[in-house]
Amino acid sequence: MTAAILGSTTSSIAIFTVVLIAIGWVVYGIFNVVAGRREVGSELELAANRKEYYDDETLEGPRLERVQLFGVLLLALIVVALPAYWVFEPSRQAGAQEGWDKRFASWGSQLFAPTAEGGFNCAGCHGGMAATGGAAPFTVTDDLTGEVTAVDWKAPALNTVYYRFDEDEVRFILNYGRPFSPMSPWGLVGGGPMNTQQIDNLLEYLKSIQIPREDCAPGEAESEYFGEQLCESGVLPTSLQEDIAASIDAAVASGEAASVGEAIFNLELGSGAYSCARCHTQGWSYDDPGKTGQGAYGWNLTGGSTNSHFNAESDMIDFIKSGSEFGKVYGNQGQGSGRMPGFGAMLTDEQIEAVVDYVRSL
Repeated sequence: MTAAILGSTTSSIAIFTVVLIAIGWVVYGIFNVVAGRREVGSELELAANRKEYYDDETLEGPRLERVQLFGVLLLALIVVALPAYWVFEPSRQAGAQEGWDKRFASWGSQLFAPTAEGGFNCAGCHGGMAATGGAAPFTVTDDLTGEVTAVDWKAPALNTVYYRFDEDEVRFILNYGRPFSPMSPWGLVGGGPMNTQQIDNLLEYLKSIQIPREDCAPGEAESEYFGEQLCESGVLPTSLQEDIAASIDAAVASGEAASVGEAIFNLELGSGAYSCARCHTQGWSYDDPGKTGQGAYGWNLTGGSTNSHFNAESDMIDFIKSGSEFGKVYGNQGQGSGRMPGFGAMLTDEQIEAVVDYVRSL
């Protein structure tokens, strides 16, 4: 904000200076026109050299002093203006860069907006400002009977998407969509309607609405979006972590979940949380869940598969923290599509250990 104000001040000084010079030239022209008017009683326009000019005493006296005064004033203006411009130039550039970044985010918000507002209706599924989540109309087909059912698919909030995925992964999802879900391809490369610049604008908009992180690494490069800090490391704010922990405790106390791990795996715990069952339990996304952890968009986690897939529980914990890498398989059996998000920035070590204990018991 300060950089933008300083940049605006510098522009105002420059505009004022230009206007002042322009007014000076206009005044100078008017005086020349008046000074060159016709002589009284003359019927012919006099040539400029017919008018008597200043004598030597005037030229070397008052006239010279006036010109010297104007020169001193202009020199003083230059002496003050150039250093002032030099001092404010870095701030002006910073303000311009900040404005450039926010401009992309602003354009992205227009793309995200509902169709009625001229956008691509991302908000129709993910909620206003992408922070609330929402529901998307979808149809599912029963593999056995072929029956087609209309459902409302729970779309996730996106204000923590950069906690789980890096920018390239989010770009891939936007370009190619999520198979077997309402998330269709939006990039031209995936068959969607948005060009590369529009996808980049959406990415910048999503950055601008991320929940600010805590405990960012010292010296880490930061980006400022609307006064909030966005960094690549760090974790959810303490207040949000406390809300999630309270929701987990409440679910266990009420019997809705038998353990902390089960609560985290199966329940949406509020803004910033992300249920494991969304990907690993068939039907969870449209409120018709099948057998817990038996697989949907993500792998089947039942039948002891996870126990054999990782040599040790610590390997699985590390994997859930960091997520998978696109194009690379993981684990002993070499599985994976590289689309498993990392949860190290969203869940505490104790919560991830509880999830691992629960999954390995399935």
